Amino acid sequence: MNKFRKVLEAQRDEILGNARKTLSGEIHLDPDDFPDEIDTASSEMNLAFQGRLRERERGLLSKINAAIDRIDEGVFGECVNCGEDISLKRIEARPMAQLCIDCKAEQEQQERRNA
Repeated sequence: MNKFRKVLEAQRDEILGNARKTLSGEIHLDPDDFPDEIDTASSEMNLAFQGRLRERERGLLSKINAAIDRIDEGVFGECVNCGEDISLKRIEARPMAQLCIDCKAEQEQQERRNA
C-alpha cells in the first residue's frame, strides 16, 4: 500500500504544482507580446487548452484523493461496485481505479448506450 500511496501522492503533487504555475501567472496573455491577430488567436487557443487541461486535472485530483482515502480506510484495491478485488495489473496501471475491469467495461457500455 505504501508503494501506491507514494505514486498517488506524487501524481497529486504534480497536478497541484501545475495549478500553482497557472495561478501564479506563469501562463498569461499580454496583447503587447503579439504583433498580429494570428499570434493573439494562437495564444488564446493555447490558454483555452491549458484551462481544459487544468479542469481534467481537477477531476483526476479528486480521484487520487479518493484512492488515498481508500488506502486509509483499508479498502484500497476493492471494486466500489461489486466488492471484488481489482487486479494488481489494473491497479499498477491506474492506481486511482475504483472499479474492477468487469464493472468498468459494464459502465462504459452503459455510457455508450446512453450517449
